Amino acid sequence: MVFQWCNKAFTKITGYSASEAIGQRGTILIGSDLEQGVHLYIIEKLMNWENFSTKAINNRKNGEVYWQRMSWIHLSDTESGNHWWLCSIIELEDQRAEPAKRTKKDPAMTDQENYSIVVEKVHRLEKENMRLHQLAKSVAKDANEDALTGLSNRRHFEVEMRTWIENLKKHGTEFAVLYIDLDRFKFVNDSLGHDAGDQLLVSVANMLRNLTDKSDLVARLGGDEFVILKPLGKSALNISSLADAIVQRMKAPFTCDGKSTACSASVGVAIASANMKDPEQVVADSDEALYHAKTNGKGRWSFFTKEMHANSIATKQLASDLLLACERREFIPYFQPLIDVATGKIACAEMLVRWSHPTKGILAPAEFLETASNMGILKRIDEIIFGCLRRALSHFDEAGVDLPRVSINVSAARLADPSFIHHIKSSGISPERMIVEILESVYLDRMGEIVRWTIDELAELGVTIALDDFGTGHASIRGLLEIRPAILKIDRHFIQPIVADVSARPLVESIIGIGKGLGMRVVAEGVETEEHAHIVSEMGCDYLQGFHFGRPMSESDLLKRLIETGGNFWPNLPREPDDKLVPLISRAI
Repeated sequence: MVFQWCNKAFTKITGYSASEAIGQRGTILIGSDLEQGVHLYIIEKLMNWENFSTKAINNRKNGEVYWQRMSWIHLSDTESGNHWWLCSIIELEDQRAEPAKRTKKDPAMTDQENYSIVVEKVHRLEKENMRLHQLAKSVAKDANEDALTGLSNRRHFEVEMRTWIENLKKHGTEFAVLYIDLDRFKFVNDSLGHDAGDQLLVSVANMLRNLTDKSDLVARLGGDEFVILKPLGKSALNISSLADAIVQRMKAPFTCDGKSTACSASVGVAIASANMKDPEQVVADSDEALYHAKTNGKGRWSFFTKEMHANSIATKQLASDLLLACERREFIPYFQPLIDVATGKIACAEMLVRWSHPTKGILAPAEFLETASNMGILKRIDEIIFGCLRRALSHFDEAGVDLPRVSINVSAARLADPSFIHHIKSSGISPERMIVEILESVYLDRMGEIVRWTIDELAELGVTIALDDFGTGHASIRGLLEIRPAILKIDRHFIQPIVADVSARPLVESIIGIGKGLGMRVVAEGVETEEHAHIVSEMGCDYLQGFHFGRPMSESDLLKRLIETGGNFWPNLPREPDDKLVPLISRAI
């Protein structure tokens, strides 16, 4: 125990000046005339970190004897783990003083034996104090260290981050934050097992140690996320070199128990500079740069830019507006008709969600749906839309128009949500009147048990299953056989070129052949002209959808169109054979 501070009263009572006391051990407070029992009592209490006080004769610096009351109060800092003693000394008038709670002597024991017992007790306390000190160091290490990798953990990173920011504000010490995320870590866990995943994380930690300097802080924030704090130095070149080295090292195959796999990494980099208004934002900036790297192909690194900052602010504002939109129920259904080739009448209307924004007007899903998905509010939007859809169908029925069915698009996340079936049942819409369109990007060959259960439940309810955007490359024939959708929708990108490019037609024919061969009805999306309509109908498509028959429209516009046309959208009048169609018809026959 070493003196850190003293006041003038201490100097007056003890005779020691501040310069003589500060930095000295506390034993200078133990005078030659202080009773031995009191001395040992003080040592015992100090080692046990107990608050206490004594009243006894003691000596000043010059040896003068005086009566004193000495009180000790234990102080500690839970954040840093540091401990202090606050000692106060009061000079008393001459009087007999006994130390508090003195040990009674056994008449049968000599003073030497009593002294030996006390000394032995003090030694035991010293050993226990040392053990507790080592334990405290171990606990402090565990509190700051990631158990798997030995890197700093999130708690230690956050504490250090505050220190780095303070140094930036006080001394202008600029630094960089490198936010690292493994691109295919879940695949490694799923394919090789969690032990392999742990080995990969340890390998990444060792790689980051080897690439960084002692002055850098490397931490694992959790899962497959790592972060590096690195002093900027004279140039940002060393920062970009480190980011590039991490990306390049992670391109090498990872091997576990003789099995090899690839697991690239993406890195986001942001600089905490002295002219920043809000340096605490630098971690969020690096995370935004990481997101930019991932959305632009993964296995790469990206510096944070002002444009990203603007996008980040816009995204936060969008998220806030979306929550408010849910409260105000601003989401509405739009409808696009599907036409039956055989009759030319509307067979179904695909429901497409729109946001009726109070200042920006009607917004398409591309402007908000991804953010809504990241926020986890698609379920709330679905609930709002289902309510609107039920009322819309009631309006159509009351008006006496024929709208046989409506279709809704369902994401993989919603299919994996067990409450989705409940929402279908409680929607108030007859299941026979509903088509659920599953995006091919759901990955039919890797569906989880919940998704399979949901699809089976929908089929049992009588809901028709359609596979949307077929041909974009995710589903196999085996996946089709497992789901057995009643309807196959050919992606619009395959349909649009067939008018101008005859060579594009055989691929469409092949897709139609697959659907027909499996007993499915086929929809051609992206029918934008009369020419499109005739070509795909002659190929064998059962239904047509596209701008030629109507862009997505509001409930009132669809109702008006149905009343005006009687539901007949395409007269499909006979026409003279087109030279472009002759070889196509021959192949179809």
